[in-house]
Amino acid sequence: MPQWQGADSSQFLKHAHDLLLERGGQLTHADLTIICERPKIGPHRGAMRTRIAEIMGVAEGRISVKATTTEGLGFTGRAEGIAAQATVTVSVNRS
Repeated sequence: MPQWQGADSSQFLKHAHDLLLERGGQLTHADLTIICERPKIGPHRGAMRTRIAEIMGVAEGRISVKATTTEGLGFTGRAEGIAAQATVTVSVNRS
């Protein structure tokens, strides 16, 4: 959507985190996989973990960031874009 073009991705993460907190939830762990041919994620991994942990209000050790490629297949393989997958563990206080 045009209104989100150029938006800082941290605002989307912050919004998701706020929704979790509103429902009595707490992030336990996040495992993030970035799928791209380039740029190489390795040099940026530490800064990414630090920033995500700051936004989510958790210790950096609870955030995992890794990367993979599609070996030249699909839009990521043609370097037309980047994809990401996130798996999170949350705890919810239902009292």
